[in-house]
Amino acid sequence: MEDTHCIFNGHLISLYEPAISFSNRAFRYGDSLFESIRVCNGKIMFLKDHLNRLKLGMTVLRFNLPAEFNFENVDALIKLLLVKNKIGRDARIRLTVFRNEGGFYAPETNDISFLIEAENIEAEGYVLNKKGLWMDIYADIKKQINKLANIKSGNALIYVMAGLAKTSMKLDECFIINENGSICESISSNVFIVKNGCMYTAPLTEGCVDGIMRKQILKLATANKVLTFEMPLTINSLMNGDEVFLTSSIRGIRWVGQYKAKYYTNSMSVFFTEKLNELTNKVVV
Repeated sequence: MEDTHCIFNGHLISLYEPAISFSNRAFRYGDSLFESIRVCNGKIMFLKDHLNRLKLGMTVLRFNLPAEFNFENVDALIKLLLVKNKIGRDARIRLTVFRNEGGFYAPETNDISFLIEAENIEAEGYVLNKKGLWMDIYADIKKQINKLANIKSGNALIYVMAGLAKTSMKLDECFIINENGSICESISSNVFIVKNGCMYTAPLTEGCVDGIMRKQILKLATANKVLTFEMPLTINSLMNGDEVFLTSSIRGIRWVGQYKAKYYTNSMSVFFTEKLNELTNKVVV
């Protein structure tokens, strides 16, 4: 079987080479950040936005930022990995950054290591789901609104628990609610609600992850004169909406078909999926 590779601290190694020890802080404490980055039609999508979010998260967690951790170097490493693993035009990249080992809860160092992984995606470009998602609310654990809420950390237990609930309820996805009882996101995506041609999404102050695809949809909405409002999303917002869709870097847009007895259309989801695919034919950074 042909070997698969990853990149650890800038070096190409076998995926099966033991590079991370049992005392790794990402494993022990979730002391890490990650970015899921999409490659579409051979283009690394929105890499600068991903790195900006990552650097902001590193500042919040007090990670030291190495000088070589810049756009040019990361872009080159991802492209090297794609070639080495013989991955085609579409792929999922995971870039993980973690604090180096040492200490218990209180770290002994703020220096970091990073890991880049690449996985082939069969779909070409962003593909909208044919059948609408069936969703409900996960209410057992509410997401706290604090300085950690907007970053993509390795501490993902609320999403794991929501994923278990989704499976047990035989749903396609679950909405996550914050400490105020408002809908802030789903298990793996930001949430948009459409009503009378206008779009609504939760502001970052509601505790949602600062989604890269969320940012792109807001830009596209402005460019295409679609009125969009950032405001708290409630159960009434769901029940009164004409359309609901989810956004994430890897999947682009997924439309919601049903929440309880409420059914939704998908025309805005179709429109923005087309606009996203237009971006894959342009220079995207």
